[in-house]
Amino acid sequence: MDRRTFIAAAAASPLAASLPMTGARAQAANTIRIGVLTDMSGPFRDISGPTSAVATRTAVQDFGARGFNVEVVVADHQNRPDVGVSVARQWLDRDGVDVIVDVPNSAVGLAVNGVVRERNKAYLNSTAATVDLTGAQCSPNTIHWTYDTWMLSRSTGAAMVRAGGQSWYFITADYAFGHNLQAQTETFVRGAGGRVVGAVRHPFPGTTDFSSFLIQAQASRAQVVGLANAGTDTINSIKQAGEFGLMRRGQKLAGLLVFINDVHGLGLQTAQGLVCTETFYHDLNDATRAVTRRIVANGAQANWPAMSHAGCYSATLHYLKAVADMGVAAAKADGKAVIDRMKAMPTEDDAFGRGSIRADGRKLHPAYLFEVKAPGESRGPWDYYKLLQTTPAEEAFRPLAEGNCALTR
Repeated sequence: MDRRTFIAAAAASPLAASLPMTGARAQAANTIRIGVLTDMSGPFRDISGPTSAVATRTAVQDFGARGFNVEVVVADHQNRPDVGVSVARQWLDRDGVDVIVDVPNSAVGLAVNGVVRERNKAYLNSTAATVDLTGAQCSPNTIHWTYDTWMLSRSTGAAMVRAGGQSWYFITADYAFGHNLQAQTETFVRGAGGRVVGAVRHPFPGTTDFSSFLIQAQASRAQVVGLANAGTDTINSIKQAGEFGLMRRGQKLAGLLVFINDVHGLGLQTAQGLVCTETFYHDLNDATRAVTRRIVANGAQANWPAMSHAGCYSATLHYLKAVADMGVAAAKADGKAVIDRMKAMPTEDDAFGRGSIRADGRKLHPAYLFEVKAPGESRGPWDYYKLLQTTPAEEAFRPLAEGNCALTR
């Protein structure tokens, strides 16, 4: 349901029409409204989109009745910062939204980060990867939940160098996320003894033909071609790299932000052997299997949850626990106070287990390096990963002292 549909439906609701004005105000005062700002139609639809909405609603369901109402609204930001800002302002200024969740696309995420701070509401970022959200643009109203470019670069980039990938060439999405991811990965590649021989940037959004970029990567003779992009851009890059025969010529592909949904779209025959990092996998343990079953049963049968969706679930659940702890009126009045309460409370849920939130807004949990299985190794639907290594929570993300976040000074 998009923003306009929700507003129209609410206005036409028999319940809304039958409530006296005092009753409507009382209900609104006792209602927490969550806005899932996501990509419902673009390159990040599968890694966010409808499944992010389902995961958020599953968290509300799992939270249960605690003496206040919870509503979830959804809007498509179309991967445009101006659209994201416009929706965020209307949600916060007119529609009574108290917290914004998800927000794939780092450019949109950074823009929304500023709006939420101005309005003193709360922003729980799951899918925008830029490390600036806990660095130069950190905010007392924002928590960065699931992953970021530093974590991805450290886990995947350094591992590929140790495995023999000494020379790198980057194909990078030309916006904040891609720039961050390439820069961070270059640091870890060089730190591990590797070298960067070149890079090219592709327009975002709108690129579907990666042939010219792949030809340049092929001509570089780099041992590793790092894909600093995401979503359908990554899928198309990998498919077209196979058509150009990059792997047959001895070059390896490093998907620096790959989701299980990308692997599903590629198929194991194409994706087998790809190394990637996620902070959630449905088959990690009994708890992750249980929460996955609930999310899938609630409407994600065709697109199982990746770490991005799990982040929406986990962040929403912890937010609601903080609201219950401090009271609805206080939570609605002061978004920063809710974020402070969330930071003070240890986190625990079926998606990520136990964790914590740092002063800079960085949510801490382990990161997992996976290799995509060959078709013959898969036991059934969505059985795609085998675990290579685990990075503990205290090591997985950028050290607090290196982020230059004003909240930590």
